[in-house]
Amino acid sequence: MYASREDIGYDFGDDSKVGSKPIKPNPNIDGGWAWMIVLSSFLVHILIMGSQMALGILNMEWLEEFNQSRGLTAWVSSLSMGITLIVGPFIGLFISMCGCRKTAIIGGVLNALGWILSAYASNVHYLFLTFGVTAGVGSGMVYLPAVVMVGQYFQKRRALAQGLSTTGTGFGAFLMTALLKYLCTEFGWRNAMFIQGAISLNLCVCGALMRPLSPKAISEKCIVRSNSEDNQAKALSCSAETIKSNRVLSEEPEKKEEATNEEVLDSVQHVEIGDKFKSGRKMYGLRILKTVSQLTVTVRKGFAIWYSSYFGAASLFTNRVFVAFIIWALFAYSSFVIPFIHLPEIVKQYNLSSQNNIFPLTSIIAIVHIFGKVILGIISDLPCISTWNVFLMANFTLVTCILTLPLMQTYVSLAVVCALIGFSSGYFSLMPVVTEDLVGTKHLANAYGIIICANGISALLGPPFAGWIYDITHKYDFSFYISGLLYMVGIIFLLIQPCIQKEQPRETSTEEAQV
Repeated sequence: MYASREDIGYDFGDDSKVGSKPIKPNPNIDGGWAWMIVLSSFLVHILIMGSQMALGILNMEWLEEFNQSRGLTAWVSSLSMGITLIVGPFIGLFISMCGCRKTAIIGGVLNALGWILSAYASNVHYLFLTFGVTAGVGSGMVYLPAVVMVGQYFQKRRALAQGLSTTGTGFGAFLMTALLKYLCTEFGWRNAMFIQGAISLNLCVCGALMRPLSPKAISEKCIVRSNSEDNQAKALSCSAETIKSNRVLSEEPEKKEEATNEEVLDSVQHVEIGDKFKSGRKMYGLRILKTVSQLTVTVRKGFAIWYSSYFGAASLFTNRVFVAFIIWALFAYSSFVIPFIHLPEIVKQYNLSSQNNIFPLTSIIAIVHIFGKVILGIISDLPCISTWNVFLMANFTLVTCILTLPLMQTYVSLAVVCALIGFSSGYFSLMPVVTEDLVGTKHLANAYGIIICANGISALLGPPFAGWIYDITHKYDFSFYISGLLYMVGIIFLLIQPCIQKEQPRETSTEEAQV
């Protein structure tokens, strides 16, 4: 599985010292508490992504209640879904400072608060702030840690673990749609949102389950992975040259900060010892000062890691393959979202509504999507299979389906294409795995935050762009063709950059030989 890094085009060195030491694997990696992390992430996908896919129920209630245009009302759900993903880079900062567990718990409270405050909405613009922004940011603060923690706890079964956890999106779409429909019918949409806010507090429980791995366990995981890669394809540890230079960059400032901050803490401790016999009020003040100093150290360290990852001289953006991955993400997600929006209209255009009412095409996509994530995860974990190649093949299948879907004019042919769209879009479970292969476990939170931010921009702008194309051409076909072609451009970037990455070391080695 890990030969995929070699396919991507990195050159890795050799570390005989690391390889010579016998390493006792952590029992929680690929087993033990790792499966509780999968369960936690699964529930997060049900409560967040599943709820967002069921917002069509509330959208109809908002249209009837506030009597606003469809376009304006649709921005409420679009903001919630888009902001959940767009805030990814900033959530990476929270994770660097507070860790995944605290970030997820705070996000669960914020998400629940957004749902509850939205129950008192007096207009659509109020929902923009409470549901679109507040609940959206809270969702992002839980979603990113849920993905990152699965990547930290798994080594051999990463793709399967991510696939199982992300199937919560499909299950959540069915469960939350039925739940919101029932609550709106029995109690009204306002009480339904209040109850859903109470249910969303379970995100705090999911966050509490995200027990952090010790730094020693994470380093052991990286070393064990590097040893297995050495035996297969002479690959090294969990980061490439970009990440190594990041470490060199960040170590020196961190050491200086640690020295200065430790001096502050030591002085506080000395003063505290010397003032044992003084009044309790002064001792209480010194304890507060010590706590603030420790918090300052944590914040500065987290910000230094976050800043060096994004804006340092050796940031993630100096990794060309990763930049190509970002460009791909900008075009990919909208191609998956657009069929969900325009399929009902295409069905109506071809007079297939009676058959679609029996078994909706969007339901076919959602059901097969669940199996696609699990099956692609199992295939990618096979030792003889490259995750990168599986990822590319799934992308090629999806873009082919997007381009051919407008040509299908019977229910059976549309159902077959939709099933292929659902299965091939299961590559979403491989995105964290591919990202970790590119940048390493240490930088997974910041890197995947950028990727889901690009996905959020695509989800936010893709559907309105498709609607604008329809207004001009009065056909849905061009929406699929243009989004499919843009998607193909992103895939071409993924294919070109690894080839360039492979050629560069050869050129440099030739120049060194001449010297």
